[in-house]
Amino acid sequence: MSRPFDTLSRPLDTLSRPTDTLSHPFDMLSRPTDTLCRLSDTLSKHSDTLSHAFDTLSHASDTLSQSFPKLNLTIPPSPCLLPQTPANSMSQAHAYAAQSPTTDLAPWTLERRPVGPHDVQIDIHYCGVCHSDLHQIRNEWFPGIFPMVPGHEIVGRITQVGDHVRNFKVGELAGVGCLVDSCQECANCEADLEQYCLDGNTQTYNNLDRQGRPTYGGYSTSIVVREEFVLHVSDKLNLAAVAPLLCAGITTYSPLRHWNIGPGHKVAVVGLGGLGHMAVKFAVAFGAEVTVLSTSPSKEADAKALGAHHFVATSDKDQTKAVRGSFDFILDTVSAEHDMNMYLSLLKTDGSLVLVGVPTEPLKVQPFSIIGGRKTLAGSSIGGIKETQEMLDFCAEHNITSDIELIDIKDVTAAYERMVKGDVRYRFVIDIATLK
Repeated sequence: MSRPFDTLSRPLDTLSRPTDTLSHPFDMLSRPTDTLCRLSDTLSKHSDTLSHAFDTLSHASDTLSQSFPKLNLTIPPSPCLLPQTPANSMSQAHAYAAQSPTTDLAPWTLERRPVGPHDVQIDIHYCGVCHSDLHQIRNEWFPGIFPMVPGHEIVGRITQVGDHVRNFKVGELAGVGCLVDSCQECANCEADLEQYCLDGNTQTYNNLDRQGRPTYGGYSTSIVVREEFVLHVSDKLNLAAVAPLLCAGITTYSPLRHWNIGPGHKVAVVGLGGLGHMAVKFAVAFGAEVTVLSTSPSKEADAKALGAHHFVATSDKDQTKAVRGSFDFILDTVSAEHDMNMYLSLLKTDGSLVLVGVPTEPLKVQPFSIIGGRKTLAGSSIGGIKETQEMLDFCAEHNITSDIELIDIKDVTAAYERMVKGDVRYRFVIDIATLK
């Protein structure tokens, strides 16, 4: 019996505190779990000798357990021994932010909240550039919260998880979309429709979290998010091309699924941009007959390459007239002002036109455009977390990603200018390594 007790006492003698509390190891070990928990916490305060002491203590416990199996000794790990940032520690992130609606994005440093018990911290690798980023930094929809760090198409690798996180591990790939929280209690949240939370969801940026703190998006090096709003990302796909799926992907996937689009349906997609090209890919994958409606005849080749069966240049009156009353479903992805009544005329009786683009000006819709033909004009936002994960899994299974142009973050303002002109095929994605 002398060897295990001698082994146990050596690291304890090195501690600076008086050793009288450690002089009766057998008494302590007779109450193994509670006493050793307290002992572990005490040892953790002595950083200089902690590692060696804890290793030796564990070895001594193993030796005693072999000699006295009925003791069933275990050394419970203290949280401070885990290789993580201290629980109450803020973490610094580099970012690009707009300081006001009239300034360009520029380098900025922010503090991410400490990783809580239910949180996941992600080292961001890529972030997609959404048209809504530009709308918001310019205050085109509503007054923003500045400084503003845009970005809600986020993918990267997990660097830390809270003590109560069960579905994610350090080192895994993960994504974050447009939402980082909701009440999680209302009827919509319980139905996996957090995007329509009756108490108001928490947006990834330009919003206040449940504690009243501003949220900052993915034009940054890291982010901390509740486990419930983090998504698994497959390693089978190009990670940079996955990023736009977190907004452009789910924004088009969700309405197509909700309206049960599939074989036998004639579907039209209005616009062939970041949203439109994903709508084409999904509608084709679901088995629909797909037509792209665009004001730009030059996009016909791209539309066909993406899988569209037909193309109509709406700037050509004869082409437009030829498809009146043709479509069961139209998905309108355009954020610029356009003639809603003309597009409604292209629906069959009982057809539906669903908006996912958000123009800055109110729509001008004549009542008879809807009444004539019992047509439906509806809107759709992103999907809930469950549906977004379903979409990501579908994409991994069917090898679907966004068509992207990877950019340096210093070029984001130029990318905005090109995006407004439609000069992108079809989504800009920022390489966050250029920010680090």
